[in-house]
Amino acid sequence: MNTGQHESGDDKSGGTPRTADLVDIHGDDLPSCELQLVNYGGHQRFSGPIVTFQTVDDNLLLKQLTGEPGQGRVIVVDAGGSLRTAMLGGDMAARAANSGWAGIVIHGAVRDSVELAQLPIGIKALGTNPRRSKKAGTGQIDVEVDFGSVHFAPGFVIVSDEDGIVVLPQPTT
Repeated sequence: MNTGQHESGDDKSGGTPRTADLVDIHGDDLPSCELQLVNYGGHQRFSGPIVTFQTVDDNLLLKQLTGEPGQGRVIVVDAGGSLRTAMLGGDMAARAANSGWAGIVIHGAVRDSVELAQLPIGIKALGTNPRRSKKAGTGQIDVEVDFGSVHFAPGFVIVSDEDGIVVLPQPTT
């Protein structure tokens, strides 16, 4: 499997493997996120090594993280499922895309959904809320998080497409 990829087309050859194909290969051993996350980004399919961020209603550290070189990685944000405030908006998502992040998965809300759809990055979240988050700098980066019956750990590989999200404990070839 190639990691750190993102696609927007429907080409079935090469690129990011389909989640359904990975589940067919690995069976019940492959964790599949049970949450019905909505795709907001311009890329429907993306994959890459995971970088995690855990917080509730505070995205200051996430803003800093999106400015770092992404190198094809995917940020997984555990915002506790909060829909009170948006963890990601258009400016921050554009920064992430420009910094080379393949995608962002948020167990929480986003805003600027029309703008997000135009960006060359994968973005999935529970929903939207126009309210900004706090900027206090609370939260932790690179900690193990769990949501949707999946364990997300830094360095694991996430694969996301139109059918859902699966997590591999390590890259496969």
